[in-house]
Amino acid sequence: MPRAIWSGTLGFGLVSVPVKVYSAVSSKSVRFHQLHAPDHARIELKRFCSAEEREVPYDEIIKGYELAPGRHVVIEPHELQALEPDANSMIEIEDFVELTEIDPIYFDQPYHLVPGDRAAKPYRLLLEAMSDTGKVAIARIVLRSRERLVAIRPRGDALLMIAMSYGDEINSPDALPEMQGLQADAKKGGAAQLSKRELDVARRLVESISAPFDVSRYRDTYRDAVLDLIDRKAAGEEIVVPPSPKQPALKAPDLMAALEASLEQARQRGDAKGAKPKPKRASAPAGKREVAAAAGNGNGKPAGEKKPARPAAKKKPQRA
Repeated sequence: MPRAIWSGTLGFGLVSVPVKVYSAVSSKSVRFHQLHAPDHARIELKRFCSAEEREVPYDEIIKGYELAPGRHVVIEPHELQALEPDANSMIEIEDFVELTEIDPIYFDQPYHLVPGDRAAKPYRLLLEAMSDTGKVAIARIVLRSRERLVAIRPRGDALLMIAMSYGDEINSPDALPEMQGLQADAKKGGAAQLSKRELDVARRLVESISAPFDVSRYRDTYRDAVLDLIDRKAAGEEIVVPPSPKQPALKAPDLMAALEASLEQARQRGDAKGAKPKPKRASAPAGKREVAAAAGNGNGKPAGEKKPARPAAKKKPQRA
């Protein structure tokens, strides 16, 4: 059962709303342990002093900030503790803003913000008021000894709190050499200039493959393939990985020809969706298809097309 990682009070003017914070995302990445190849024993990482060439206990380790190679300034634990933000149990709303005013690049980790004890009415009041006005609350919270800037917004019948990056944590693309070259090219009217016809066909292509967003249409096919591979190897199956195909040499694209071909492909796919369903052809076994995906061959499905239902990731394949 999920456990709250924070509990306290959400301040809304002079209204106080007891709330609890739960993580809204669970990583599904497949994680591996490092093992010693001959005996499959776990690899341990030890603290090793490069000067004395020996392992050191944890109580001999201090923190230092590198000013220059080999030169550090030592920071004592009590010095850091004196600078830590006050770990109070308050989320104070500072402003209400329009969601469209926040660039998504600032959004980081999402959390569920749920009502605490005897907080159903004030919680509902804030939720309904924000839903009616279309506003997003900007506030601060101390999580794990760090003050975080957060955005709080309605999501269905609950409030969603999203930890945000500060403005000076965002890297501007203007300093990247590729972007500087693109900007210089645009000023000189160089090769990156677009014709009206190219832009018109590109817009039609975007419109032709547009669809309502449905997150259930997208799966982590690599993770599914890795889990299937693990199940098959655990069952004793011998895995034969096909060689990776050689990548053809890239040629300078004919942009207009590529746009028109893409538009025709999208039109044909749209016609196929509207046609009566044809009998399905037998496909390759799921195991071979997923091992090929794990080897980097991809699944070959055109963008936007619904994938066929896959077997559950943890279900072991039947053997003859």
